[in-house]
Amino acid sequence: MKKVFLFLALPVLAALLVKVMISSGVLEAMTTPARLLPIYYVDTPEKKLALSFDASWGTQHTTRLLEILEQNNIKTTFFLTGFWAEKYPELVKKIAAAGHELGNHTWTHPHLNTLDKRGIKIELERLHAALSGLTGVGPSLFRPPFGEYSNKVIEAANELGLLTIQWSIDSLDWKELSREAIVQRVTSRLHPGAIILFHNNGRYTADALPEIISFAKSQGYTIVPISELLHREDWYIDPADGAQRKRR
Repeated sequence: MKKVFLFLALPVLAALLVKVMISSGVLEAMTTPARLLPIYYVDTPEKKLALSFDASWGTQHTTRLLEILEQNNIKTTFFLTGFWAEKYPELVKKIAAAGHELGNHTWTHPHLNTLDKRGIKIELERLHAALSGLTGVGPSLFRPPFGEYSNKVIEAANELGLLTIQWSIDSLDWKELSREAIVQRVTSRLHPGAIILFHNNGRYTADALPEIISFAKSQGYTIVPISELLHREDWYIDPADGAQRKRR
């Protein structure tokens, strides 16, 4: 009788155990895949930071941006969209020839979370092929449109050999903040390893850039392309803040 009782009790005990695991969150932690993250900034003791420019509309202010960067002997990262590159191929070549790094910002700037993984890869692969054809170099960095991402998006990028990059300082230049507001917003937030988001055709971005560069240099910062800011070996992304950190 004892053996029969034990046999009958096992399913009840198992059900109770599952209930406890669910209520404590243990089962969810065991079954939910780890959340993948992009790199928001780089944890580094060096006073280095990166400027980045997303290009998805217009060129009115882009030539002036390039002139300011050249005058200050600064190389940055431009995340280009495909329809922009298709419309302005000579400017793409000019950006690359000036020594700036090109990043992948998708072909059509869609909400990637609405696409399946194959659709995401088509967006990335099409632009990669176009930029490779124009400049001879394919991007190694990817920035998702609107800053939207999910495990599916990052997995697709990883499978294509692309690192997903966000930012730790948003200039909000796309909101057409004044020159003074952009300068104040960016300079008040500078930190080692920062990745700063601008846009190639922000109305007041070019007006604000010289003062931002001057301030950063006065504080001892060196400005580099994102690829030169990143750790290349034995690193991880901290889930607490999206920092790329070296393993100790």
